[in-house]
Amino acid sequence: MALKLNEKYLNGFINDEELGAMKPELEKAIATVVNRDGEGNDFLGWVDLPVDYDKEEFNAIVKAAEKIKNSCDVFVVIGIGGSYLGARAAIEFIKSPLYNNMKKDTPDIYFAGNGLSGTALEELLAICEGKDICVNVISKSGTTTEPAIAFRVFRDLLEKKYGEEGAKERIFATTDKARGSLKTLSDEKGYQTFVVPDDVGGRYSVLTAVGLLPIAVAGCDIQALMDGAAKAREELLGKADCDCAKYALLRNYFHRGGKAIEILACYHSFFTMTSEWWKQLYGESEGKDGKGIYPASVIFSTDLHSMGQFIQAGTRNLFETVVDVKDTGSSIKVPDDAANLDGLNFIAGESLDKVNHYAFQATALAHNDGGVPNIVLELDAKDEANYGYLIYFFELACAISGYMLGVNPFNQPGVEDYKKNMYALLGKPGNEARRAELLARLAD
Repeated sequence: MALKLNEKYLNGFINDEELGAMKPELEKAIATVVNRDGEGNDFLGWVDLPVDYDKEEFNAIVKAAEKIKNSCDVFVVIGIGGSYLGARAAIEFIKSPLYNNMKKDTPDIYFAGNGLSGTALEELLAICEGKDICVNVISKSGTTTEPAIAFRVFRDLLEKKYGEEGAKERIFATTDKARGSLKTLSDEKGYQTFVVPDDVGGRYSVLTAVGLLPIAVAGCDIQALMDGAAKAREELLGKADCDCAKYALLRNYFHRGGKAIEILACYHSFFTMTSEWWKQLYGESEGKDGKGIYPASVIFSTDLHSMGQFIQAGTRNLFETVVDVKDTGSSIKVPDDAANLDGLNFIAGESLDKVNHYAFQATALAHNDGGVPNIVLELDAKDEANYGYLIYFFELACAISGYMLGVNPFNQPGVEDYKKNMYALLGKPGNEARRAELLARLAD
């Protein structure tokens, strides 16, 4: 298992002397992570998590996952941002983006509380009608609006369907270990609880109970996931000459050269939600103080027929990072057709993965010709161990890159601004003056 950086598609885009001049900054950023002496150092619990996690809780997660698998048809995971993206990304990568439609001995898994659309919630309730349901509500505080509303709806549903005693056996809360409204409610109601660690922020929490419980319910091997992350930690942490550090360095090198946008690309739809997780990780970690590389994503070859034109010939303010999954486990081949009306018999008998790989190579060369450098990250296989390695690789690179950029990679002060306005507009007590000010602005 490994994630390797291929520099083939960077030829002509890098000045070795300029890149070398940045090495002292890279080494300083790496030391800041290892020594835990930079801004946000109280949120570096994820660094040792793959080897220093709570084994007792890990075993409890495995047992709870088995209980859930044996007692419900639908498992609803309620959370927003880091409280759901990592789990969904892992399930879609390891299993399938069509997980719920596949034949399996595990429950369907749906994600709620990640928006405020009444339509989406009503549709999910319709899906749940007549089925046995379990719920995992994930929130450090229990007061974040989106998941709190969804949990109110599903708690009411479960208590009416099973009674309070029955509902408490079907509700699992992942929250603060000692305080907060969700922890208080869980203790009062008797829900089984799992911990959101104090020293791990939401976007870095996929390898905690936040991500592990839903991933385990989907039938994934979470021990292999942790083992992959542990191997990444062993091979990457504290090393300036590894591919993880090189990725962080290259991002900052291109940014300083005027490339303000990084496009994460993959040639498989099972990577779509991983791209969404990556966008939160990098966007929330680096986008502050008027700084940051804007994280965007595409899935090729699909988006070559939409965004391909811009990437090929639009504003030259971007670079691409391509995740190339070497072994997907797919064996489908292009069939022969006697009529050959589409003219594709020249690839009859070829595996679709091989055709897809040629599409990647052709695109990378074309984008190079169009002035777009491509950082290629080669992932060995589509499995739990490799995915755990990828998670740790991106998390560590993000921390290093953020410190090189000169920001605190672990806070998110801007996220609170919309919440303050929304609470005021909704009439939350204590926000009367702000509400009047906002309503006046909206009336203009």
